[in-house]
Amino acid sequence: MSRIGRLPISVPAGVQVKLNGLEVHVIGPKGELKKEFTPVVDIALEGGQVIVTRSSEAPSVRALHGTTRALINNMVTGVSTGFTRLLDVEGVGYRPEMNGAKLVLYVGYSHPVTVEPPAGITFEVDTRARQIKVNGFDKEQVGQVAADLREIRPPEPYKGKGIRYHEEKVRRKAGKAGKGKGKK
Repeated sequence: MSRIGRLPISVPAGVQVKLNGLEVHVIGPKGELKKEFTPVVDIALEGGQVIVTRSSEAPSVRALHGTTRALINNMVTGVSTGFTRLLDVEGVGYRPEMNGAKLVLYVGYSHPVTVEPPAGITFEVDTRARQIKVNGFDKEQVGQVAADLREIRPPEPYKGKGIRYHEEKVRRKAGKAGKGKGKK
């Protein structure tokens, strides 16, 4: 049995889980999410908990067991508390700003880069720490928007300038050798 898949998902107060065949619909204070799952995994709602069971011991079904449980847990967590991803902006003159709901990035281009948040996503900027917070209730969407922001100016290995995840460590490379070393 999958260690993750066998754990029941407790549904907090204020969150509704509706099962409609293969579709799971989760409604909470932050928003609502809907996802359709494969028929090889059974999903049941028993006593305020969602229980995921598998139909066979085939390797592909075993893999889907834990994945399905994790996805449903992320849906429940997202609509109740939400998800956040932190990005740091490093570099001389590099800075993020907010213009209404839009994020404006000054990251070394000849023009500022303006990013419109998709539905369900909000940005917060700490200008002193040069940090961007991506908030939302869909974990997949929060991660994708953070990856798209990082892609605007990925961190480079020589000076470390660019946009990086808060917990990311950038491996630094040595620059060119000093001047005058090859002449005699």
